[in-house]
This record gives sequence, C-alpha cells and structure tokens, in this order.
Amino acid sequence: MKTMKIKQYFGKLCVLSLLCVLGISCANLDYTEETGRDEEWTYNYFAQGIKGMVWDVYAQIYNNEFESNSAYFLASATDEAQYALETGAVNNYVNGGWSPANPYSNTWTKAYTAIAEINTYLEKIDKTDISDWQYNNDYQSWIAQMELFPYELRFLRAYFYFELFKAYGDVPLVTTTLTNAQANNIKRTPADQIVKFIVDECDAVAPYLPVSYLTEVASEIGRATRVAAFALKARTLLYAASPLHNPTGDKTKWTKAAQASKYIIDNASAWGLNLSKYGALWGQDAFFNTEIIFGVGRGESNAFEMANYPVGIENGASGNCPSQSLIDQYEYQSNGQTFGDRYPGSIDLNTVDPYDGLDPRFALTVVKNGDQWPTNGAQKKTIETFSGGFNAAPKYGATPTSYYLRKFVDGSCVTTADNQTRTRHTWIVFRLGEFYLDFAEAAFNATGSANDDTFGMTANDAVNVLRTRADIGMPKFKEDGDAWVVRYERERLVELAFENHRFWDVRRWKKGAQYFKNIQVASISSNLQLSRSVVNRQWDEKFNFYPIPQSELKKNPNLTQNPGW
Repeated sequence: MKTMKIKQYFGKLCVLSLLCVLGISCANLDYTEETGRDEEWTYNYFAQGIKGMVWDVYAQIYNNEFESNSAYFLASATDEAQYALETGAVNNYVNGGWSPANPYSNTWTKAYTAIAEINTYLEKIDKTDISDWQYNNDYQSWIAQMELFPYELRFLRAYFYFELFKAYGDVPLVTTTLTNAQANNIKRTPADQIVKFIVDECDAVAPYLPVSYLTEVASEIGRATRVAAFALKARTLLYAASPLHNPTGDKTKWTKAAQASKYIIDNASAWGLNLSKYGALWGQDAFFNTEIIFGVGRGESNAFEMANYPVGIENGASGNCPSQSLIDQYEYQSNGQTFGDRYPGSIDLNTVDPYDGLDPRFALTVVKNGDQWPTNGAQKKTIETFSGGFNAAPKYGATPTSYYLRKFVDGSCVTTADNQTRTRHTWIVFRLGEFYLDFAEAAFNATGSANDDTFGMTANDAVNVLRTRADIGMPKFKEDGDAWVVRYERERLVELAFENHRFWDVRRWKKGAQYFKNIQVASISSNLQLSRSVVNRQWDEKFNFYPIPQSELKKNPNLTQNPGW
C-alpha cells in the first residue's frame, strides 16, 4: 500500500465527528461482500477518510430497530405493547409476515457490513503514515486518536458479533477480508466459539480503552470505553448461560456471568458510574447521565415524538401503546401486590383509581386516561382514551390498548405545524441498572438461591438496590425458589421496559409461548368502564432465532437455515 498522505481538511472536524457519533454516516458506503469503500479516497483524508470510516462503523449500531416506524423498540413484538397501526413494520414479527424471504430485520446485513469495514481497517491501519503532517497543530491529536481506533473497532466488531449471536445463534466468524468466492463458501461457527471470541476480545481491548473520553483528545461522546467492553462481556455471558444457549443448565456458565456483572458493580463508583433517577435516563441531557455506560445519541429531532404522541395531538401517530399485560405487572408500593392481581377483571373508573399507589416507574413509562400530556404548553391537554374521547377510537390510529407511551418520549417537544421544537435523544445500549439485574439472575441460577452470598452479594440484595432508590421506594425482595423467578422476571420487565430487552429476554429464557402468544389490552367505555380483551399472536419455537435471509442462502450453499424456518 502506498504511503498515506492526509490532506489538510479539518475545518469541520468537531462538527463532523459529532454528526457521526449521532449516527449520521460520513461516507456513502455501498456494501458488497468485499468492502466497497474507495481506498484511495479513504486513506488520503483523516477526518472524512480514516476517522469517517470509524464513525461509519459506529453508525451501523443505529440499525432498523431504531427507526421511528418501529419507534426504536421491538416492544410491540412483545407483551410490552401493541403497535397502533396494523401497517407498522414491527407487526411482521407477530402476524405471519416474517420469513427467510422477508426477514424484516437488517441485522445480518448491517452487522456484516460493519465487520467487513472493521476487518479492512485493522489490516491496513499499521501501514498508514501521516508523518508528512508532523508540523500540523493537530498532528498529535490525530496520532492519539489513531492509536485508539483499532481497540474501538475491535470492541465494535465484538458488539456486532453479539448482535448476530443473539439473533441467529451459530454464525460465520470472519476476522479477515474475504474475496467474493471465500465469502460465499464460509460456514456457520458454533455459538460457543462466537461467545468465546466476544469475551476474549473484550478482555483484550479493555485495558487500552479509556474509562472516559472527557480527558482524551478530541473528546467526542458516544465512543467505546473500557466500561462498555466489560458490559458487553457481561451481557454476552448472561445470554450464553441462558436456557436457549445452555440447554444442559451448565452452572459454570452462570457463575462466569455472575462474576462479570459483579465486576461492573464493584468498580462502578471508581469508573464514575452511579444509579440515576429513573426519569433522568431519557431526555435532552441523558447522554451525560452517569448511569448510562454506552448509548446511541441522536441530534435534535421530534420524529420520535410524532411517532408516539397520542392521536389527537397534532402530528401524533400513537406508535407503541403499552399493553394491559405490562400494566398488570406493576406492583403497589404498599404491599408489592400487582395491578393484575388486585384488578383481574373489569374496573369501574368512576368509583376507584386503580393506578393510585403504583410503582413510580409506571407513571414515568405510561400515559393513561386523564393524564396531562404532553408537557409542552402549546399542546398540553387532558388525555382521553375512553371510547369517543379526544385521543381514542373511533379516530384512526388511536391507541388499541387505552394507553400511550411516555418513556423516552420528550413531552417538551412541540409537533404542531408551526413553531415546532426539537431535542436530543439517547437510546440506551448499556446502563448500570441492567447489571444489577443481570447479576441477580446469574447468581440465583449459579447458586440455586436468591439469598446465597457466594459472590459477595445475594440476588435479592442486587434487585433491592434498584427497588429502594429514593425516587422508586418499592418493597424489598425476600422470595426464593420458583416464586423468586416469577417476581424477578416481572421486575426485569418493569425496570427495563421499552429498552429493547424484553424481546430478547423471553427468547433466551425460552418462554415465548408463556409471554408472547396472547397479550391483554384494555378498552374504556364512554362511561369509564375498563374491560380487558386478549390479542392472539403467532408464536412458534422457531421464533427464538431469526431466519437467515434467503438471499444469503442462495449465495452461499454452505450456510444452513435455522431450525423450523
């Protein structure tokens, strides 16, 4: 390769870097099985070339599951929510529209696009030479960044392999650039080997990644950190220990998962991590929240609000509407009884307020009939989800569940035709709270008890750290055995609601038929009688894994389809 000469094109470096961190691609990448990037162009620029390629890889994290039609979430393919419009693409997961010919998800293509870019970069970075610019004021900054890029990209490659592993199980493990012929003959690598690769890579790169970029040159936010590497390792080990990937129930896998999550908990304070108030996990300044380990930031926008504001609010499209199945899982602060246990049937809302005294996370997650929403002065109103109400049927696209989404929706955004306002958004990839739950699950399964302190903390201790936060104040866990599993799965649903966990958690537990086949929704009559009904959805055990796209099978005869597809 010829010596690389970086041209002086740095006037918009900071803006460019921020845009790329926010998920906006900095180069026009046309993916082929070999990288389609023009090498001459790429390696003759730093900002839009070398650095642009790195940010292109980061941008792949913001895949189709983050688009406003699915509203970032896979929630409406779970018992968390029902999508308001039958035409919502997320409905393909539950209405029979999902198949190898119509795989819906872009996970395979997006992940392997990023991996191909990373492999190319890692093979060529040592051959680059920007010494011609040693007298440029920014030279030392470029050198420092280029020293980190290989470790960041190795983390990202491990991240994309985790995305492939959780979706498909066995997948081809490729760490070098391939010709078309090679790419069309590779075989699937056993999932255990994929897990080992991810864990080994996280361990290898973590010491070289900074805990924070605040003291690094060109300190952009949103880059891979040492803590993110440990978080990816811990989550990967949790999935690997779960029934879907651990059919024999090997307890050593649960032990490794517990140790990995406990390592994060033990070092969180030293790394500057702290549990935050629940409602501070999203909003304009969430990117700087000290609980978030790794997040995907987006520039100022109100598209998410338009997708999820109630019908009746100007430009509101309802989006992901929380289900009654979800609401039933919230507990009352007084005694830990669930909403569903206290009110299993119809409710006369004229005589009782069933939401009074519920877990505070309910009000921070769900908009119900009678709430003032959104919060901006231009559009704030009393929400009416009863039949004939301002935000209800028979209006087209109104909530099919009697609820609307509040979590992640910035109520300060104005979506009127005129005088619109926009704010920044952050989608959480890893946050500290998750790893208290991950530890609890792993420790319980490793030891067989929620009160065993083999790891220096019991499973109940870990869950109770979250439940006793000052802004939550829920009764402590004391259960054990099967009763603990039921309550833990409920707690995980409530704490991580709409954070893209439920879709995968239920699959790795192999409990899709229990949770996803039938969900409950509510309707409220004009005289305020709340009644329940069941939405029947398709579920088959083959849904635990995604189908490998038929287009890939046609190109590569050595690939095999996942069972049942």
